[in-house]
Amino acid sequence: MPTATATAATASRARTGGPQDDSRLLEHALGWTLVVVLAMLLTQTGLI
Repeated sequence: MPTATATAATASRARTGGPQDDSRLLEHALGWTLVVVLAMLLTQTGLI
């Protein structure tokens, strides 16, 4: 069972401060904010 040993090895590794799953809501909100700001900019400049 190489898969079980590989899974156990990766599960025991310490996290190094990479991206967290907790920031999905913030990332989603910032993405939509960018879309709205870009739409307002394009509307004000007459490109739409």
